[in-house]
Amino acid sequence: MAQVSVTINGRTFRMACDDGEEDRLSGLARRFDAAISQLRSGFGEIGDQRLTVMAGIMMTDQLSEAERRLQAAQAEVAALKESRDTVLSRTDEIEHDVAHRLEAAAVRIEALADALNRKPGEGDDPDA
Repeated sequence: MAQVSVTINGRTFRMACDDGEEDRLSGLARRFDAAISQLRSGFGEIGDQRLTVMAGIMMTDQLSEAERRLQAAQAEVAALKESRDTVLSRTDEIEHDVAHRLEAAAVRIEALADALNRKPGEGDDPDA
């Protein structure tokens, strides 16, 4: 287990984290410290504990908004996949219909070509 020293609101804290997560934990601590600094600049000195609670709520609000946007994006992706599936299914139906019609047209064209290529009188008498 790794150890990281982070500074939040002017105080240094030693924290444990999984090996390889040191940079991530340091980055998160910097973001949290920035939130506290932002609140301090807006509200002045209102007490360390109150600043920390307000920063936690602010960060939780940002997380909540990000989760809401993620859910909306996931719903949009699901709707787009459903639309895509509908379009692909309809495209398959259309391709099948076109192929069937082309086949029927080819049969008619062959029949017309056979009729045009027949010698006069040929094929008129079924007993011949």
